[in-house]
Amino acid sequence: MQYFIGIMPPEEYKTKIVEFQQQWKGLWITDVVEPHITIKAQGGLTPDQEWLSKVQEICTDFQEFTISVGKPMFFGEDILYLSASSKELYQLHHRLVHRISPSDELIKKYFELEDYIPHMTLGKTYFGLSQQRLKDMAKLAEDELSPYPTFKVEFIRIYQEVEPMKYVKYLDIPLSR
Repeated sequence: MQYFIGIMPPEEYKTKIVEFQQQWKGLWITDVVEPHITIKAQGGLTPDQEWLSKVQEICTDFQEFTISVGKPMFFGEDILYLSASSKELYQLHHRLVHRISPSDELIKKYFELEDYIPHMTLGKTYFGLSQQRLKDMAKLAEDELSPYPTFKVEFIRIYQEVEPMKYVKYLDIPLSR
């Protein structure tokens, strides 16, 4: 059983992304997880949940903040995403990683700390699209998903893997007001 921690876009924009993704025949990312921006990947989030109280402590002391979603970009040629930016997001990511303390190998495996790039995945070749279709998707995303929102982050969401490649909401934890 695995977990990760993310930020939800506003419901209206989340729906817009899902509808956009569902236009692409063969893309099954919407069966895996809802649109989100990962703050803390799976590394160190163990089934015993010893990390959960640490996450709650951090959230108690971390103020709500705003985040801006931006234009489509690529990781290599196999992953298309919407960029996301907020200095507070980086601060929260660093606090979580340092407090949970995954191994250096897990930090590297999940692209954390210096390798962390906030993003919202739109599609991957792994989830059923060719590189060419991802390029087509990127062009269409600029028209269909803009204007890109800036929104207030009031809580973080912990996702739990309930079956292989299927993550659902486990718990929302509010940030400080």
